[in-house]
Amino acid sequence: MNVKPKKGIYLLPNLLTTAGLFSGFYAVVASMNNQFEAAAVAIFIAMIFDGLDGRVARITNTQSEFGAEYDSMADMVSFGMAPALVAYNWGLTDLGKLGWLAAFIYVAGAALRLARFNTQVGIADPRFFQGLASPASAGVVAGFIWLAQDYNLEPSQYSIVIAVITGLSGLLMVSNFKYSSFKEVNWAGKVPFVALLIVMLIFVVVATEPALVLFAAFALYACSGPINTFRTVDKVKLEDVVGDPENDVDSELTTNDEKNGYKKDD
Repeated sequence: MNVKPKKGIYLLPNLLTTAGLFSGFYAVVASMNNQFEAAAVAIFIAMIFDGLDGRVARITNTQSEFGAEYDSMADMVSFGMAPALVAYNWGLTDLGKLGWLAAFIYVAGAALRLARFNTQVGIADPRFFQGLASPASAGVVAGFIWLAQDYNLEPSQYSIVIAVITGLSGLLMVSNFKYSSFKEVNWAGKVPFVALLIVMLIFVVVATEPALVLFAAFALYACSGPINTFRTVDKVKLEDVVGDPENDVDSELTTNDEKNGYKKDD
């Protein structure tokens, strides 16, 4: 007798994804009520849940296609729509059309970034991200707004700054700049005792000035892609900055298959 598999979804990883989605939605609502610091913090909380859901799914062997699609949709809200709307409500409204165009560039960049990432799963080099990841891009935008709120900066005086940050963050997401994914780091391996002291020091620094440290960290990471490209490439070409994702996937597929002894047509 054939036993039909039970229908349903895995609770724990999707519950974490829902928590991240709620955080992104709350960020939008908070910004509409002029609670911009709470909105920025909510985006960072969404990053924590986004980092946990996938790892929990792998640890508990509860991966599913539904979970992957749901996570992608939640990322679009938390790291695509939320940062753009928070930035728009904070300082882009004073710029009129230029303001909402900067916000739209970010949203479009996030959507294209997530779509490209989903088509390259299992194909692209796991050591690198092609283009700035959407959570990191959201960290740059939300980090600046949190920092501005901490230092009581007047939004009307920094409208151009937030427009440039928002627009550039959106463009970096669809670029071909390679960013380290840190997946090659062996988190389960042994480290010297001094490494633990360094981690403790980092926590202390972050706790002292969370807005400043987080914005600086994400801003430096956003700059690392272009810097690494210009430093490692003798002559920068257009495809090093932006290009056809399908061609990138084909080339990576060919390279990986050749390494494994297969032809592309296999």
